[in-house]
Amino acid sequence: MKVLVLYDYPPTPGGLATQGDLLYRGLLANGVEAHAVHLESTLEKEWYYNWFRPDVVVGTGYWGHTPQLVLHPQKFGMRPVPWLVADGYIANYQKALNDLPLLLVTSHWVKEMYVRDGISGDAIEVLPVGCDTDTFRPYPADDEKVRAVRSAIGIDPDQLLILTIGGDAASKGAREVMEALAIAGKSLPPWHYLCKVWPQPRTVIQSDLDQQLAEQLGIRKDVSFQMGIVSREFIPYLMAACDIYAAPSRLEGFGMPQVEAGACGKPVIGINAMGMLDTLVQGETALLAGVGRKIVINEVLLGQESGYSENRRIVFEEPRTVDYRADVTDIKDALVTLMGDAELRKKLGEGGRKRVVEHFDYRMVAAKFIRIVNERLNVY
Repeated sequence: MKVLVLYDYPPTPGGLATQGDLLYRGLLANGVEAHAVHLESTLEKEWYYNWFRPDVVVGTGYWGHTPQLVLHPQKFGMRPVPWLVADGYIANYQKALNDLPLLLVTSHWVKEMYVRDGISGDAIEVLPVGCDTDTFRPYPADDEKVRAVRSAIGIDPDQLLILTIGGDAASKGAREVMEALAIAGKSLPPWHYLCKVWPQPRTVIQSDLDQQLAEQLGIRKDVSFQMGIVSREFIPYLMAACDIYAAPSRLEGFGMPQVEAGACGKPVIGINAMGMLDTLVQGETALLAGVGRKIVINEVLLGQESGYSENRRIVFEEPRTVDYRADVTDIKDALVTLMGDAELRKKLGEGGRKRVVEHFDYRMVAAKFIRIVNERLNVY
């Protein structure tokens, strides 16, 4: 089998790039002849089509990337296999996606969203995102690199560090976590809450709003935001430096950082919905807050990012849920429980590590991809 993998290559630290790169590395580890190329690089893609002649072209993205991941390979007689996440309402490219013999998604919830929006479930297979369990692993608290992370953040030895990582913090549920911390108040031991976000214009605006919320809640001195660029090599040590990974996300088709936190042996606070139903187990690897509220819309305005030449308003026959909010009281209870029980933190961390190694190691995910392609497309 020869596979061409399309993603943001060479990989940036973002989720889709990491998803694609781990599949590429996993294919190589499984003895598959594979190459990687940037999904937007039409010239280089055509170059690979002409000399490499891959059996399948797999690419990571969402439905709006159909032109790059599906239509372009098809134009040159290639067999595309998109591996997609959810991103709101699927408003376009239904025919192109429905004509495919195989379409991969990252979780059962993502599959539900695609079926809801008119994509046939017959061709959809669930392939989870992989995790590098050699790099993302438990490190002792006294490891020099782990201690250096806490020192750089300014965390006192007696403080418990709660961590959230994302493009922005609000989308990962940080505002709900801050509200929960404020409600818990003096019932908690000394703590610090760190939000590691990605430097981009929308994140600057959102982080300012989030810090204003922390000020209003009276916890600003115990909350910090880090917006600098970091590498994937640094993240395992940042994970290792925390005591609890908290990300009851508002929209999550898989939850890669939650899985990586589990691989590092850290207990996770998540939300009992969406992709986390595939990755986290209540009471075994994580404490899951219930859904406190669903954000529902009746219509949406879409434009060029969705493949339309001009803006188009779409009115739904039935209102669509586009966002979730975790129950703040449940988050507060989870924080109180975990912060007061070191043994439970250790137990959930060990459970998380075991689950990730057994189900989400990137080499196992690549092996599953190979099996699916063999069975569905008769490609060996």
